[in-house]
Amino acid sequence: MRLNLQCHPSTPVSAIDQIAVEWSMSETGTIWLRFHATGHVDEVILPDDLDQSERTDNLWQRTCFELFLKEPGKERYCEFNFAPSGNWAGYSFSSYREGMDQLAMAQAPEIFMDFSDAHIGLEASFGLPDNWVQNEFEAALSAVIEMQNGEKSLWALAHPAGRPDFHHQDCFKLEMKATER
Repeated sequence: MRLNLQCHPSTPVSAIDQIAVEWSMSETGTIWLRFHATGHVDEVILPDDLDQSERTDNLWQRTCFELFLKEPGKERYCEFNFAPSGNWAGYSFSSYREGMDQLAMAQAPEIFMDFSDAHIGLEASFGLPDNWVQNEFEAALSAVIEMQNGEKSLWALAHPAGRPDFHHQDCFKLEMKATER
């Protein structure tokens, strides 16, 4: 399935024209994502070293791509951040912005990057921790794009009214279901 993210109206940046996301989820809890941003990539801050793969906090302060998952009818949710460097993060929350903790991952996500003057492609594949394997989630997809001039544009499948907030319930608009074997 291919979805388009929307730039928050308070953070428009003309360098990126579109961000599309494709995804799939298996019954065993393996998730595959591909974020594809098009525009003037030379205006976006990208890391010099694209060969890292470490768990790193605060990735959202730079260019990164994100997935939030929430069980239908539950308050707990988790967040995954993927940076163009290959660094990643995973967090669990007991409720809206409360009880944040590192999400225990059996294995680091596999992250692949490809880019040109006109696109940034980030692909991530990872297995959910056992206590998060479900057949259905409410999901939110988002991206932070940092420009060479220091401005940031904030993209999401849906935005709440007012200021940008990727953790807000209004962002969880995607019904993510496992594909059957």
